[in-house]
Formats: sequence, structure tokens, C-alpha cells
Amino acid sequence: MAARTLTIDGRLVSARAGESILEAARDAGIHIPTLCYLDGLSEVGACRLCLVEVAGSNRLLPACLTPVSEGMEVQTATERLREHRRAIVELLFAERNHVCAVCVASGNCELQNLAIQVGMTHVRYDYLNPVCAVDISHPQFGIDHNRCVLCARCVRACDEVEGVHTWDVAGRGIHARVITDLGVPWGQAETCTSCGKCLLACPTGAIFRRGTSVAELERDPKRIAQIVAARQERW
Repeated sequence: MAARTLTIDGRLVSARAGESILEAARDAGIHIPTLCYLDGLSEVGACRLCLVEVAGSNRLLPACLTPVSEGMEVQTATERLREHRRAIVELLFAERNHVCAVCVASGNCELQNLAIQVGMTHVRYDYLNPVCAVDISHPQFGIDHNRCVLCARCVRACDEVEGVHTWDVAGRGIHARVITDLGVPWGQAETCTSCGKCLLACPTGAIFRRGTSVAELERDPKRIAQIVAARQERW
């Protein structure tokens, strides 16, 4: 496969044709924050945290969806980008009720880690304080919509890896919610196989195993990519 040579943060980087900027940056050891991106799942560019500056473009471009090209010059950590990412994380905290002290994923949460990475010390926006339900109708798992950031990783893991598409997103804007089987309680979703892949994919404490404490929480989102790779190797 043809190679492409580009510059990322002033470093000369080689990448395969068709690779995204995010993949090329990771191969070169350059970190670009993400939230909706997960190895093994399709890219949707929804969280906008991986936006980068590309010379010749007036727009910020999502690194996960933008393919590399010969001679491309990319900046991943300018002050403009740092401020942009900090604002996104603050808005995520303002939109739902992320009270980390009582969350089962506290200390093991990608959103919490992102807040530290981008230097978020407070939220500059008004909290919306929405009324969000907690669904524990499933015998093994639960979902706390207060923690959900609508990254749709659970939706894609259920559809693309498990192949049942129990999860989906309903509503728009601040009224958007992930749902199971056209909006029935999770425990009544007949398509759910209870495989737990949505739990593996969830970056926060939104989807959790019932009866699990903070110390008992096991979260390994890399297992999604391992499952996909193992299937490709076998088939």
C-alpha cells in the first residue's frame, strides 16, 4: 500500500494511504483526545474532541475521519484547539448530571480523564440539570442517563459487533437519549442478548453492571477491538 508523508506538530510522519490523521498520529506516538472513537467500531466524528488544524483549511477537521494526504501539515495541540476541547468537555458536564463522587466509574472514567487532560477546573456554563432516569429493569445491567454523553459507542458495539442493534438514539438536542428496542425498558428489550459489549464500550458510568462497586468495576474498552480482530483472523 502506498505511503504518505505528512507533518504532525512539526514531526515528519509516514502513514499508509487511506489512514486517518488520528491513526497516523497514534502510530507516531502523538496523542489526540477522543471520546466517541473506539478501536474496532466505525468512526462517526460526533464528539469533535479530535478536531485538528490542517494547513490550507479554514475549518477544524476531525482527525478520526480525515484521511492523510501527501505533504499535509497538521497541528493537534494549538491554543485554539486546547480552548475548543476544554469548552466541549465543560458543555458535556453542564448538559447532564455528572456527579463523579457518587458514580461507579469515578477514577475509571474517560470523561473524567478528559477533564483532567484539557485542564478543566470549573464549568463556565449554566448547568441544565435535566431529569434523567435510571433504568435497572435488566437483571444484569443498568443504565444511568445522567452519565450518558451520547457518544453512541454502545449503539455501534451492539450493531456492528454483536449484530442485534438493541440500542439506538431517540430525540434531538438536549432531549436525545439512548434507547433499547424502540423505547421499552431495557429488561423488556427482546433483542438484547445480555452480551455486555455495550458495557465494555461505554466511556463513563452510564452503563454499569448491577451490584458493582467502584472498587469492583472492570472496564476494558480495548476488548471490543480484540473481539473484532479475533473474528477477522478466524474468518
